[in-house]
Amino acid sequence: MKLWCFGDSNTYGYDPCGFFGGRYDAPWPELLAEKTGFQVINDGKNGRMIPEREYEFVQFLRDAERQSADVLIVMLGTNDLLNGATAAEAAARMEAFLNRCHWPQILLLCPPPMKRGAWVPDDRLVEESKALSRQYEALAERLGVRFADAGEWDIPLAFDGVHFTEAGHARCAEGLISRLSSGEEQPQYG
Repeated sequence: MKLWCFGDSNTYGYDPCGFFGGRYDAPWPELLAEKTGFQVINDGKNGRMIPEREYEFVQFLRDAERQSADVLIVMLGTNDLLNGATAAEAAARMEAFLNRCHWPQILLLCPPPMKRGAWVPDDRLVEESKALSRQYEALAERLGVRFADAGEWDIPLAFDGVHFTEAGHARCAEGLISRLSSGEEQPQYG
């Protein structure tokens, strides 16, 4: 099976303690590949928001042709919230994006809630990030795509309140392995 992990810095494996934008040796997509034997493409990009501009869709569709993966795993929304979007606005962006994906199998992965830290100075961001799970779950049900909530996996976050620690990447991989191996019927999308 080939998985395409489309996300932000928490997919890329950004290490907030590293110098000059360091990266962990084994972010969750790499751990997922190692533990399952699946072919996993880590398409995490620092700062990525949910694509909503036409050129972003065009680039995504070009990449989609090249990747030809069986399953698209999307974990985005944190940067949208950090840039002022509400959970409802992020979910609306995600809906518009997924409606243009037309992928045979999609897993919408909600990022874990943020916590107070260097990048999260107030409770508004924490509360919006908690609300994102409910919004994404309802969206996944409406669109008939699979859903997983990384907030259920007790993922440790770094001092900034946003980025996974190394242990957080391991927990995310474990949670995804459990979710992907569950006996649920996989809905078709598109």
